Amino acid sequence: MVRRRSAGRPARRPYAPPPPGTGLSDRGLTEAGLAAPERKTGRILLLACGALAREILDLKRRNGWDHIDLACLPAILHNHPERITPAIEAAIAEHRRSYDTIHVVYADCGTGGHLKSACDRLGVDMVQGPHCYSFFEGNDRFAAHDEATAFYLTDFLVRQFDAFVWGPLQLDRHPELLESYFGNYTKLVYQAQTDDPDLTDKARDCAARLGLAFERRFTGYGDLETTLRDWAAR
Repeated sequence: MVRRRSAGRPARRPYAPPPPGTGLSDRGLTEAGLAAPERKTGRILLLACGALAREILDLKRRNGWDHIDLACLPAILHNHPERITPAIEAAIAEHRRSYDTIHVVYADCGTGGHLKSACDRLGVDMVQGPHCYSFFEGNDRFAAHDEATAFYLTDFLVRQFDAFVWGPLQLDRHPELLESYFGNYTKLVYQAQTDDPDLTDKARDCAARLGLAFERRFTGYGDLETTLRDWAAR
């Protein structure tokens, strides 16, 4: 989830589940009743990143997609993208007993093409794009910006900035690392999925803490919404 462009990168730290209050457990998020083994004829399962749970549930509610179920993997997997593909493969194997149709609501997300290869091999669709920053803004529009020195936050990352950025990078304990991680960035771009003044204020504060210029873009759900609408209509 975190794009980093820095001269040096510390060794990876062991996985730890999000702290209490993040709204995501170490098992991710699963809708009530989803684990039942019976065949769910005519229903669609979305296997999604936990960072997208709120947005997907809102789209389901607004569009009346009652035939779609949702299971989310922990959002913290984005700090270890090599774990995403095996986790998705295991989830597909688990839920194929119950669902004829499964879609993966991840983009590449740092897997280096491995997730797409797995989805192609297993015959499931996934969201197109390099990461959620791209598909929220729209993949074509995002590519046109060509912003190599921009650091991106979504609604989810603004809410969980300390849990998913500040803490994992150890900036709470070692503020001297700030230059190493963010010295090559020039601005923080907040891609707003919702029009929430409180989130905008928090995002602006995140930019100040990182020493970056602040820009807000209202993206809505972008290509995520159009992709889910296409899947829901099939």
